[in-house]
Amino acid sequence: MTSPIEQFFEQAAAGLDREDRTRFPMPAVGRPAQLAAVPNLLAGAAEVDLTPPPGMPKSGHSRNSQDGVGFRTRIRARVLYLRAGRAAVALIASDLHAGSAVVHRLVAAEVTATTDVPLAGLFMGATHTHAGPGQYHGSDFYNRWASNRPGLDPAWTAYLAERITAAVRTAYETRVPARLAAGSTEVWGYTRNRSLIAHVDNRSVADKRTERQRIYAAINPWLHLIRVDREEGGPLAALALFSIHGTGISRHDPAYNADVWAYIAGEMAQGIEARTGVRPITGAVEGTHGDVTPAVRPGLLVYAEAERVGRGIGAAAADLHDRLESRLSSQVRLATGYREIDLAGHPVIGGVRLADPAVGTAKLAGAVENSTPVLDRIPPFRPGFPKPSLLARSRQGRKWVFGGQRLHNRFAPLSAYPHILPVQFMLIGPMALLALPFEITVEAGRRLENDLTTVLADRGAAVDGVAVSSAANDYWDYLTTPEEYDRQCYEGASNLYGPNTLGFVSAAAGRLAADVAAGDVIDQSMGREFAGHVRGYLTPTGLPGSGPRRRPDGGGARFFDAERWNDAYWEFGWSGGAPGSLHWDQPLVRVERLTPGGWVAATEETGPVDDAGYHLGVFHLGAVEGDDGRHAYAARWYQPPLGAPGQWRFVLVANHGHPELAGDPFD
Repeated sequence: MTSPIEQFFEQAAAGLDREDRTRFPMPAVGRPAQLAAVPNLLAGAAEVDLTPPPGMPKSGHSRNSQDGVGFRTRIRARVLYLRAGRAAVALIASDLHAGSAVVHRLVAAEVTATTDVPLAGLFMGATHTHAGPGQYHGSDFYNRWASNRPGLDPAWTAYLAERITAAVRTAYETRVPARLAAGSTEVWGYTRNRSLIAHVDNRSVADKRTERQRIYAAINPWLHLIRVDREEGGPLAALALFSIHGTGISRHDPAYNADVWAYIAGEMAQGIEARTGVRPITGAVEGTHGDVTPAVRPGLLVYAEAERVGRGIGAAAADLHDRLESRLSSQVRLATGYREIDLAGHPVIGGVRLADPAVGTAKLAGAVENSTPVLDRIPPFRPGFPKPSLLARSRQGRKWVFGGQRLHNRFAPLSAYPHILPVQFMLIGPMALLALPFEITVEAGRRLENDLTTVLADRGAAVDGVAVSSAANDYWDYLTTPEEYDRQCYEGASNLYGPNTLGFVSAAAGRLAADVAAGDVIDQSMGREFAGHVRGYLTPTGLPGSGPRRRPDGGGARFFDAERWNDAYWEFGWSGGAPGSLHWDQPLVRVERLTPGGWVAATEETGPVDDAGYHLGVFHLGAVEGDDGRHAYAARWYQPPLGAPGQWRFVLVANHGHPELAGDPFD
């Protein structure tokens, strides 16, 4: 009997490269039997590498993206499993552009059959890196327009579902008695608001100043953290939520990377280990980041700056983790709810009905830190150039719909947009978590938090605060306030369903929160049919040891000095089979240091010098001319110990049938 993931792959792959859209229905996910109550918290955690071979289109910068050629920091997913009372949840933190309704549904179909986690308890959060592969989104629109090349990739989507499912099962199977604490801290100086003129238009923002220093104040500074320790044995896992775009590294960089989030998660783990002697599994997901970007130095969208910002935030998370120790408890209230709303039926919630979806012209000009040259200066593409009030008669209000509604519907038919809205709400000890598929602006997030705080207080639910997570479970572009929408900067132009969207979503979230506060598990999902154009980009992995054996390129390691856009690095080149002859989600390269006792693994401040860390990247350079079947590769060690005495060497790790291979020493 084939699994749901296998069934999906067969259905989707049948449509490869067809001009018309392929349909793949998915029935409603079965609901596990009601769980017996457990007196104390159980928890488990797992981490899985999602780094693909080179060749996948990267998602986040639309046509300004490019195919990945290797990786600088790895793409991962972390899972935290929790079981308390009659509820069980799996919190997934993935280094992806966003959640995906397709992947979420496939994982739910698998884990509900083999664990006690219901669909309502499956949270697929994301870091929103703009340098991870796309082509797995839940709608045809974003599989077409979020990346540099179009189409859903069945193999990549199935790969993600399989790997994440395995991690959820591992976390479930390794569950142990545990204690949990949750709390928040403010983090300033590492983020700034990229759309201040829209932010100060909000009636709820008292300070209307727009001087340059105000961009650092008009942010969401709250870092939320869930700390979980084993009942015996120290820290198990930590999950952070913070508001910062995954755009600290230039769109021109061709490598896969987790952007600032690689350093947030890594620094958090390192800081916890330094204090406790135990390195837990640490993950992070987006908060209300829609108009918030990394505070890198102007014009320097480079790794060193992304590392500085990410490590600063990660250090704050580790400090908070330390302060939460006294709050740890095995007595945890856990409740969860999930509701899907079909907007194609034009429902009315709280008296609000939404417009048909459409993209505004200002979206084509790009966001401030990654704007499209020339176009960002021309009305009506120029940010902050709304339609005059006299012309704003449609439900889309002051948005200039690209091409006009008729032409717009030709390049982006209504059926291509996401239309089944997932709303998820959880109570996790003292924290309430709202998960939505939008990129939510700072002020839209504050209004959601305030509305839900009122709802919970009315229902007698005691929580210390509400955390809102963006880009979770699917991707629906932006959610702004009505005032920000009327300004029509990039964020407002990217708010698909019109100026009333926030009111609609807030009412829907409030109803779900009230239901969850009164029960343990609310599941109102539905059967789904996905449709889209299907393309194949993921390089298939060959048989173990397939292709030519790896061999050094003969030139030894070479040194490249620092430039404005790059750190100094040592490069080791080799050739071998095509990218599919390697497992890119497994170790590939490390650096060793010569000691009196022989060669040992090299280390730096942040840990071992290998491709699991910050500073060792692996790149595919292309086929070797005139050498049939061979491809060229390079490993680059950034930020090496310049001038320090000693000798080092690169070592290609045994991988997929290829034996270990050491390069010549260098210094």
